[in-house]
Amino acid sequence: MTLARFADAAVAARRFASEARESVRARIAASSLDAEQRAAHGLAWIETTVAALEALLSWAGALEERGRLGEAETLLLAIAFAEYCAQIGGGLPISANELVRPRQLGLDAAGFFGETSAIVAEGTSAETRARLAAHIREGGTIAEDMGDDIVDPIRDQYRRFTAEKITPHAHGWHLADALVPDALIAELAELGTFGICIAPEHGGLGLGKLEMCVVTEELSRGWIGTGSLGTRSEIAGELIAGGGTEAQKAQWLPRIANGEILPTAVFTEPSNGSDLANLQTRATRADNGWRISGAKTWITHAARSDLMTLLARTGGPGNAGLSMFLAPKPRGMEGDPFPAPGMSGGEIGVLGYRGMREYELMFDGFAVPADGLLGDEEGQGFRQLMRTFEGARIQTAARAVGVGWRAYELGLRYALERRQFGRPIFDFPRVSDKLVMMLVETVAARELAYFAAREKDKGRRCDVEAGMAKLLAARIAWTNADNALQIHGGNGYALESEISRVLCDARILNIFEGAAEIQAHVIARGLLAARN
Repeated sequence: MTLARFADAAVAARRFASEARESVRARIAASSLDAEQRAAHGLAWIETTVAALEALLSWAGALEERGRLGEAETLLLAIAFAEYCAQIGGGLPISANELVRPRQLGLDAAGFFGETSAIVAEGTSAETRARLAAHIREGGTIAEDMGDDIVDPIRDQYRRFTAEKITPHAHGWHLADALVPDALIAELAELGTFGICIAPEHGGLGLGKLEMCVVTEELSRGWIGTGSLGTRSEIAGELIAGGGTEAQKAQWLPRIANGEILPTAVFTEPSNGSDLANLQTRATRADNGWRISGAKTWITHAARSDLMTLLARTGGPGNAGLSMFLAPKPRGMEGDPFPAPGMSGGEIGVLGYRGMREYELMFDGFAVPADGLLGDEEGQGFRQLMRTFEGARIQTAARAVGVGWRAYELGLRYALERRQFGRPIFDFPRVSDKLVMMLVETVAARELAYFAAREKDKGRRCDVEAGMAKLLAARIAWTNADNALQIHGGNGYALESEISRVLCDARILNIFEGAAEIQAHVIARGLLAARN
């Protein structure tokens, strides 16, 4: 197949998505977004799937320009276009037991199927899958280099580091519920991990979200705990760089960049979750600064952190009453996790996503210094936080891609090693088909995440693109982990099996940084607010 044929299919898919958008817009105009939630979320998934196809087409075009588009990459493209076009026109999964179908949106998919029928027929054939499976069985890979003198060496460096320093130990750390070792954090700091996007004048590397995306992906490929460490610094760094005073930038950014300061994000509350407008934790002025009182929950890395970016209410109800604080705290120790006066907490035991630990926190007059109000501005906390959501969701997409890769690798290795009935189980089509689709979808998620990162690096608003990347990548990470465990059979269900950890790690990705349902709602709202 030529790329021109895929381009035609992408145009047809984009046209169908535009029709879906107008249909849903008309429904909501006669009702409400909440009342038409299923249709709106279906639209979000359709647009996300089309965006993934467009990202894959761009990836293939760049490979072709560099003479790197081979048979395997073309087969992958054919399978992705066939499967996704068939789903868009027939039934697109929006969760494990929910599908969105064209008729539910008032659409007739006959024309779309007519335009894409040849690609669907060829790409969904057993022969096409078998050809890509044979490539995989022989040790073949899919091109991932970008032809970029900065990004490609970074990927190579972090892949080697992860293979040597993280992957061999990650499962043991998980089973022991151990923190990421301090020595490893020091090595990550030496690599510049915590200052990738911090400006050079503040001690960082001054690189972009694309580079951060690649670093996060490679570290998460070893263990999501290590891939997530940089996210804390990324959020804090972006908050301070974008909204801090010059004194706050000078005080905190260099120490975040070199790993001396480990930040944590303290936003979520027990009763409110994503509903920040009803946040209850309050900050009141005191003679020497501020006093914080209230409860927070699901705070990652709270005990070992040195700095909290803390959202609290300083004014009246709603988002306008929220302010962001830079709240220093002493590092906790085993047996005394929260030695600061006015602050206490307890650990939340979790299935996966270990290495930093999760906590409930209570504040009772916890002191924040007078210069701790971000930007020295009250009432700007919600707006300041919203500026970081794009980067945080791109980061989450990158973490999901890394987890998805590890699930694929483990499933592939087991399928080639495990023999049944005189041959490797890879040779059974139901096994190899799973692995083919795992590979195809992981590349699709990766390219959508990279697209969102590039948009962010261009200075463009990309909340919808970042949300799409996170939405798709989280689903694929879980699907890959589930299928890889299925390939392992009973052996995969054992705690000693690495895939059991990857399954637990993958599950959280559909929940944090905006649960899949919230994410779909935000995407739909953004799409419907824009005109085609």
